[in-house]
Amino acid sequence: MSNILEQEKFYGDHSSNRTPVDTNIDRDSSMKYWNETPATANAMLGDLGNFSWYSRIDLRGSANFLAKVRRLSPGTMTHEKFKLGVDCGAGIGRVTNGFLRHVCEVVDAVEPVEKFASIIREESHSHDGLVGDVYVTGLENWLPMKKYDLIWCQWCVGHITDIQLTEYIVRCRAALTETGIMVIKENLSTEPTGADMYDDLDSSVTRSDQKFRELFKEAGMILITSEIQLGFPKKYKLLPVRSYALRPKVRD
Repeated sequence: MSNILEQEKFYGDHSSNRTPVDTNIDRDSSMKYWNETPATANAMLGDLGNFSWYSRIDLRGSANFLAKVRRLSPGTMTHEKFKLGVDCGAGIGRVTNGFLRHVCEVVDAVEPVEKFASIIREESHSHDGLVGDVYVTGLENWLPMKKYDLIWCQWCVGHITDIQLTEYIVRCRAALTETGIMVIKENLSTEPTGADMYDDLDSSVTRSDQKFRELFKEAGMILITSEIQLGFPKKYKLLPVRSYALRPKVRD
């Protein structure tokens, strides 16, 4: 999701007589937005000027969070690299190149926009053997055929509905190794009543913390731990970002 600045959005409502806000998601509109977005790190992160400061804080926060998760996960080696990870909603590979390549021997990528996926393929030549398969498809259609030690999903699930997100997590649950971990890192809704927020710029939904936790439970996942990303300057009025580390209730 490109819109990481707080601004006026369409708010959903938890009451039963309102249409769920995720029904506003339109895949064609989302794809049109991203296909018209330049394939640069600045464009991926939104209008924040020089993206490097934001990305640096984000990637450092992700690395620290994963280190904590590994210490809390029985059977997970805390110092060795994961054998196989996957970057879901990979964009042009910012997270793969800036973070996942340091903790995984091989990283697959899932990215629906071909021009972004092509950059991941091109840059993979500079990291021999690091990037594995690149799947040009949306999360709602991705059917993992491998077992992953780490599934990383960041700033992309807002483009799929609640039902699609639950189904996606269920598929990921089945694709984890015995000690595998799934991490979802996303913006959180700031609507006062806790409702989700719809952004018609890129046709995406920003969910509440409560909604995420409900969907994780419905998908058969246990929350290992969760934390808010710290370090972003308050003057930018950015949406809060939270990371969730998940494992299956019962290993498949």
